[in-house]
Amino acid sequence: MTSASFDSLPLTEALRGNLASLGYSAMTPIQAESLPHLLAGRDLVGQAQTGSGKTAAFALSILQQLDPGRFNCQALVLCPTRELAAQVAEEFRKLATPLPNIKIITLCGGTPIGPQKASLEHGTHVIVGTPGRIDDHLRKGTLRLNRLRTLVLDEADRMLDMGFIDSISGIIRQTPDHRQTLLFSATFPDDIERLSKEFQSRPLRAIVEPVREQTAIRHQFYAVSKPKHKLETLLKILGQRQPESCLIFCKTRQGCAELAEALNSRRHSALALHGDLEQRDRDLTLLRFSNRSARILVATDVAARGLDVDDLALVIIYDMASDAETWLHRVGRTGRAGKTGRAITMVTQAELFRLDALAPLLSKPIDLEDIQSLPGELPRPEKPAMVTLALDAGRKNKLRPGDILGALTGEGGLPGAAIGKITIQDFKAYVAVARSHAREALEHLQTGKVKGKSIRARRL
Repeated sequence: MTSASFDSLPLTEALRGNLASLGYSAMTPIQAESLPHLLAGRDLVGQAQTGSGKTAAFALSILQQLDPGRFNCQALVLCPTRELAAQVAEEFRKLATPLPNIKIITLCGGTPIGPQKASLEHGTHVIVGTPGRIDDHLRKGTLRLNRLRTLVLDEADRMLDMGFIDSISGIIRQTPDHRQTLLFSATFPDDIERLSKEFQSRPLRAIVEPVREQTAIRHQFYAVSKPKHKLETLLKILGQRQPESCLIFCKTRQGCAELAEALNSRRHSALALHGDLEQRDRDLTLLRFSNRSARILVATDVAARGLDVDDLALVIIYDMASDAETWLHRVGRTGRAGKTGRAITMVTQAELFRLDALAPLLSKPIDLEDIQSLPGELPRPEKPAMVTLALDAGRKNKLRPGDILGALTGEGGLPGAAIGKITIQDFKAYVAVARSHAREALEHLQTGKVKGKSIRARRL
């Protein structure tokens, strides 16, 4: 086992200092197993459970080896979903904070291709994207990979499940033969092995076995006699737990939207996340949930991978997963990074047979609880702790998080503890403010100035 200290790695002082400021005190097992080899330029196959820190591993290696003076695509990260691509790009930006003039762009479907083409014309260092949109740019000639140094296939098994094998192979064939190829996958079906043999050169393996039982997660299973009783059971669970943040998984897009609507009609603060939403709406939904402006997110499996929310208290499986691996990824959204969490799985009589596949993942026997064990009278749902304010200015306007924080806590006079997560996009910015100070903060932003300029602001 490699030393768990980042100081043992040949990283620049700027990168090491930034890691310390971000709270990265020691390497996770997958980082310790892989980073020395990644920094040495070796091809690698990595296997680790979700939330293991693999993104930081390949991002640090890529950032260490970038040539800032060359504005061409030096690294490409392929992801199965837009949500995961956005998360990976954000991790890159955080780790690259101390490095000047590093350009990281995201290329995904669901958004206009024109602005992406314009960004590519100005040059880039790192691209994070989905196979379909990367393929589009290659066919249109708006992207060239002839100078690529590092290729990463993130969650490769998921991409193959989604039918991207031909797109991925075509993309790889447009990259230089002499490149570093990194393949990360939760499982290794035959297609993954074939990809590795065809496109990697003597790859090393870094495998961190998943813990048999996720000891940071407390599991509960509730028996529901009929599907029509599921909503009643869910309301009682929410009433008993009163979670500050809760992720609920549904099977279908329609079921997801209908459940969120049913919860809102009962005074819960719920948002829906599914594939029928426009990309802009999906991004805002995730932003509001992650910054505590909504207590409940009802999602299809589009959120089962790639969604990373700090201190997610509760995951509820409303519609039983069709296989054990999907269930494991769903419940793995809680109890991350050493935190404790709770996962509640609702099972109808017709789904009881699916528990046999889950039993080997848990060291304790599955104990089915009954709805009668839940309280009969439901308390009034609590409102979210935060409110999101939107500003019509962003990164392209030279706006930084510190500018918004300074405007609100300086001239605005708000306490620093009232300001939550600040997100800066190209032409928009979002700040979470404690509900008790939201009106005051909005009035100041609407009447005052940020960085010496008047900026339009509104409440989402």
